[in-house]
Amino acid sequence: MDRRTVFNGRLLPYLLLAPQLLLTIFFFYWPAGNAVWSSFMAEDAFGEGSVFVGLDNFHDLLTDPLYLHSVLRTVFFCAAVSVLSLAIGLALAVFADRSIRGQAVYRTLLIWPYAIAPAMSAVLFVFILNPRIGLLGRWLNAHGIAWDYLLNGTQAMGVVIGASVWKQVSYNFIFFLAGLQSIPRSVIEAARIDGAKGWRRFRTIVFPLLAPTTFFLLVVNIVYAAFDTFGTIYALTQGGPGKDTETLVIKVFRDGYINHDVGGSSAQSVILMLVVILVTAIQFRFMGRRTLS
Repeated sequence: MDRRTVFNGRLLPYLLLAPQLLLTIFFFYWPAGNAVWSSFMAEDAFGEGSVFVGLDNFHDLLTDPLYLHSVLRTVFFCAAVSVLSLAIGLALAVFADRSIRGQAVYRTLLIWPYAIAPAMSAVLFVFILNPRIGLLGRWLNAHGIAWDYLLNGTQAMGVVIGASVWKQVSYNFIFFLAGLQSIPRSVIEAARIDGAKGWRRFRTIVFPLLAPTTFFLLVVNIVYAAFDTFGTIYALTQGGPGKDTETLVIKVFRDGYINHDVGGSSAQSVILMLVVILVTAIQFRFMGRRTLS
């Protein structure tokens, strides 16, 4: 039976929606509108005003090799963070779903990293991997292993990927564990009776039932890697050495805040916003089909 809430007055529903609508307008639509407008503007030569340049900022971005390299770097970074955090989160959820002693303690400890701010997680990795003050970093150099992610771009990318994955694993773990616990035990027992064991049972029974959760988390992880890792990357490497860890969100900050190229930075923000809208639309379309099927 379809149950609906009926309000006696017409004004009450709008009053209940007003706080959320005001927050959305002031903290999303207003900044987004200013970013779109700024993307069509450029500072004049003396920095005393702005001039309308149309799509020149977008043209300059799409023909700039540095920006295109940042795009490729961001794609690789997002793919690495998403795949690793999903795989580790799923593995931990599978082990935590078993009946073992102290499972409540294990689950609580696995959730804790998600409560840590990105910049603070980066500080933890500095104390571990920094070549001068980090426990592991100093140990590697003392044993003849040339370790300095502040100078080696490959090492720097590995460090920021590792820190970002560590921060996101807990989020994936929570959803995967909930998905595993929602699978009827009768289905697992029937597969076990039919002879499906171990990896074969997981691959043919469990993982297909987790497909909606996996796709949802894949989208969330891509958005997280593209945007929410700013604090982690900036605290660890500031996009360096050189531009080896400069993802798009770091480039937006550098161009807009440090280099004062507001128009170019706004154009980058608009492109990122369009990408997020596209990814979200794909997610809703896919999830809608899964629900209908």
